[in-house]
Amino acid sequence: MVGAGISTPSGIPDFRSPGSGLYNNLQQYHIPYPEAIFELEFFFHNPKPFFKLAKELYPGNYKPNVAHYFLRLLYDKGLLLRLYTQNIDGLERVSGIHPSKLVEAHGTFASATCTVCRRSFPGEDCWADVMADRVPCCPVCNGVVKPDIVFFGEPLPQRFFLHMADFPLADLLLVLGTSLELDGQDR
Repeated sequence: MVGAGISTPSGIPDFRSPGSGLYNNLQQYHIPYPEAIFELEFFFHNPKPFFKLAKELYPGNYKPNVAHYFLRLLYDKGLLLRLYTQNIDGLERVSGIHPSKLVEAHGTFASATCTVCRRSFPGEDCWADVMADRVPCCPVCNGVVKPDIVFFGEPLPQRFFLHMADFPLADLLLVLGTSLELDGQDR
């Protein structure tokens, strides 16, 4: 199980570290409070702040580090039953771990869904719009296309519940880059 702490050496800020955390540096997005950037109600009212942040966090802007490649080594050696990640940065995928071995508990930029007609899209279909500071829109109904990132109040992906089968099979559980503590703000 991994969290934001494994990606900070890659240059990605975690969420809650005083001074350097993402939540302490969101003034540029002009949002009423830090968590609003990941709230559906705010997103439906004004998706631009989320997409401005998404442009910074989008896969391809950062590179995996030694922690990601250690996990890849476990995968290559056949020692990785499954990797549960709280991260949305996609660096586990970039390091070469096959998506079938990943449980992206807080979602992924690898896919996206229209908020109106619910059509699914590959994440790269949104990339050009996000990089051009445009809100991605569905070509069918013109609804906003949201990356499949889990916002506050949304359920965790169905794959998350694989833990009920995985954990009894595991010989060892590594917890890296996360305290796994709930503070009332976790999705």
